[in-house]
Amino acid sequence: MSLLKKTIDGITPVDVSLFSKAQAHLNNLTKPLSSLGRLEEFARRYVAITGNLQPVLRKKTIFTFAGDHGVADEGVSAFPKEVTAQMVLNFLRGGAGINVLARHSGAEVVVVDIGVAHDFGDAPGLAHRKVVRGTANIRKGPAMTRDEAVRCLETGITLAKEYATEGAIFGTGEMGIANTTPSAAIITALTGSSPVDMTGRGTGIDDNALANKITVIEDAIRVNRPDIKDPVDVLAKLGGAEIGGIAGLILGAASSRIPVVVDGFISTAGAVIASELAPCVKDYIFASHLSVEKGHTAMLNRLEARPFLDLDLRLGEGTGAAMGIWLVEAGVKIYNEMATFSDAGVSEKNA
Repeated sequence: MSLLKKTIDGITPVDVSLFSKAQAHLNNLTKPLSSLGRLEEFARRYVAITGNLQPVLRKKTIFTFAGDHGVADEGVSAFPKEVTAQMVLNFLRGGAGINVLARHSGAEVVVVDIGVAHDFGDAPGLAHRKVVRGTANIRKGPAMTRDEAVRCLETGITLAKEYATEGAIFGTGEMGIANTTPSAAIITALTGSSPVDMTGRGTGIDDNALANKITVIEDAIRVNRPDIKDPVDVLAKLGGAEIGGIAGLILGAASSRIPVVVDGFISTAGAVIASELAPCVKDYIFASHLSVEKGHTAMLNRLEARPFLDLDLRLGEGTGAAMGIWLVEAGVKIYNEMATFSDAGVSEKNA
């Protein structure tokens, strides 16, 4: 049995009875009922995901997967392809947005080369998991072979298993010039929508470049004809290596009962692929924020996920996930550390 199939078969829905048990504890804390709003939701879900009514959260890891894209040759990004490798080195030096926000949240950043068209040698701190040296141009044919897509998924699964431990929470992030194009193509294909409604400006392209990007996505779907009933086919024909890695990480995390805080548009494309492969993986996903990318709402709707924040973010890297992890941790700390009415000697609400 392949690692991918074994992992999918090992994912089960969360125990819904734990939601009410966790809420009963939250209701006994020194506050009006439900007065901490979504922080209570985060705590309930964390309890249900981990299966532990006395939850611990002590190991926060954000995985930033990096990969290049042949479709960058079509002028769909405001930046050249070499920026992918340059930003990977910036991550390793600790100078990027994700590094700053991860430090703020107390999270480790694991930078993963899963598909960059560059040889990093023995760059210290880099997780060398290269499956492809950039994907092919989806306007002209499939991004990857099916085998390469499966290897990307299994790379993410393996990383999840390596970092799985009690009290773990994962965040997803990515780096890849032009990767909003395959992400928009994936949600366009899966929903049968017009790419006009799913495609945004990515790195800040102008109107002419946006019109070209929409045409590129139309051509990619027409040329590749992805089978929307086969998520691996969709990933192979339209996706990126980092999108596959993120999807695999989420599958691996869910099989180990570890919650995953998903970043923005590209990370959510990976989450959608994961949920198409194993629908109950939705139980394990926290959506950190609403991206300004046009197709993100459609992705979140497909995941039945309500984002935490709406801050007009569109950087990627895992920046939204870093803030989302902090909010989940806040909910868990409320659950664990806030006094009950009896502990504090505080009178409860009048009958």
